[in-house]
Amino acid sequence: MLLISEQDVLKFLPMSEAVRVVREAMAALGRGEAQNHARRRLVMDSGAVLHSLAGAHGAYFGTKIYSTHPQYGAHFAVMLYEQATARPVALLEANHLGQIRTGAATGVATDLLAAKDARTLCVIGSGFQAKTQLEAIACVRKLDDVRVWSRHADGRDAFARHESARLSLPVRAVATAREAVEGADLIVTATYAKEPVFDFGWVKAGAHVNLIGSNNAKRREGPKELIDAAEVIAVDSIEQARMESGDLLLAWSEEDWATPRLRELGGLVRDGYMRGEPRATVFKSNGLGVQDVAAAAYVYERVKQNGGGRPLEFLYS
Repeated sequence: MLLISEQDVLKFLPMSEAVRVVREAMAALGRGEAQNHARRRLVMDSGAVLHSLAGAHGAYFGTKIYSTHPQYGAHFAVMLYEQATARPVALLEANHLGQIRTGAATGVATDLLAAKDARTLCVIGSGFQAKTQLEAIACVRKLDDVRVWSRHADGRDAFARHESARLSLPVRAVATAREAVEGADLIVTATYAKEPVFDFGWVKAGAHVNLIGSNNAKRREGPKELIDAAEVIAVDSIEQARMESGDLLLAWSEEDWATPRLRELGGLVRDGYMRGEPRATVFKSNGLGVQDVAAAAYVYERVKQNGGGRPLEFLYS
């Protein structure tokens, strides 16, 4: 069994490969050839929460476990097992793995749902997740204008400078959310907002919107009007969305969940998608255990081939 560090994850999981791996995992899930268990949470009186989500894909299965506290942050790990023997093969530090695979899922959805000639991106949020959202979208569309807005000017200015240099893209900070959204072909939100961070009236006809910041039933980033008007709303998993997609739960009645506009990403990858009228499309991301397992398995295979990681056999002696 190997202990795989954050440095190994960053070395062996480039975004282009992560997008491919997540696409393959979602297609397998859509065909019924992979498994996913929705996130479960154990909530403490202190405010600490234990989260777990599991999946199986290809030769491996596993679970991601992470703890969060509003004052003390989050700590992520993935435990990976071999399907043929149930043998534990790796324990991965997974802060960056989760960040990368969350971006990769957005890349897959954007490639499926956005106009092929989409070139202008709005990023709302400038934190940890926003970086890989931008990177993944840049893997599937040629961007010539990226606007970023977040509540703090210092944060959005630093994001624009750093990501322009890191990705060789024209990223610029703007003063308002409206300035970021208006005219954008692509929109991604990566925030901790409780209420919508933009108005539907600002959204260009035919834009594709990725809502990735919230997996909480009482929080949302997108306005109800967007959900009502969208041509299609893709989710990682309808089961999981019904538990924690505040963007949908706060916009819909029980009857609304039956709409044919709501589609699972795995089915869309399996079947393909043909854009219809120039209406908005939406991806509401929550993140799946099967995506974590697929990404972890890819890193594990690369580490084995290249001699990385650290043996942990003593745990099972």
